[in-house]
Amino acid sequence: MTEFSFACTGVSADRYAAGPTLVFRLRITATPGTRVHAVALRCQLRIEPARRGYQADEAEGLADLFGERARWGSTLLPLQFAQVSLVVPGFTGETEIDLPVPCTYDLDVAPTRYFNALDEGEVPLLMLFSGTAFTGPGGFHVEPVPWDREASYRMPVQVWRDMVEQHFPGCGWLRLPRDTMDALLVYRSRRALPSWEATVRELLETAEPPSASRTTASHGPPPTPAPPAPALLAPERTAP
Repeated sequence: MTEFSFACTGVSADRYAAGPTLVFRLRITATPGTRVHAVALRCQLRIEPARRGYQADEAEGLADLFGERARWGSTLLPLQFAQVSLVVPGFTGETEIDLPVPCTYDLDVAPTRYFNALDEGEVPLLMLFSGTAFTGPGGFHVEPVPWDREASYRMPVQVWRDMVEQHFPGCGWLRLPRDTMDALLVYRSRRALPSWEATVRELLETAEPPSASRTTASHGPPPTPAPPAPALLAPERTAP
């Protein structure tokens, strides 16, 4: 069987994609002298959060994913980032190819919340490969790409930030249920507000102030509300 090895040599944000897209540069190496006609490649990308350190503000932003820092020994589990397919053209020996990975800025998605919480540094990724290779000097031999093929890569956080800035310059993104959106639309129409930003700002400005009964007996500032309980994740290690 042909021996395959994989390495990731870089990543960039696709400036011309319709939606947020990262492009990973892959180097694929086959047994020397073996003619590879094509490879139907599958790649599973995982975030390995335990392989980097975190500042205090980053740890605070990750509390809803992994809980308090004291629990991270058992909660800092890998996160499934993406699973993509790619057809690799024919080559002999070694080739390089781009692997496009569509992304989302939906903050209800765990990987996006993870990226959004990081200030700087790198994101430790693990790329798991599998698929089918068509090889042979003349005719075609069909053989699998072994499931134990993998490559580690540390993606700069700034690449993710650049990608988001290209598609959402200076903005955030919020997903709401349909009935909530309908209610907001009715409110905006009745008030003749020019934009969603103006709608949200008016709601914030007219929000009811904290009740005086919530202040402390010493007339100090009102207590800070307790943060919501962290969302417990149950990541599964799916086969590539």
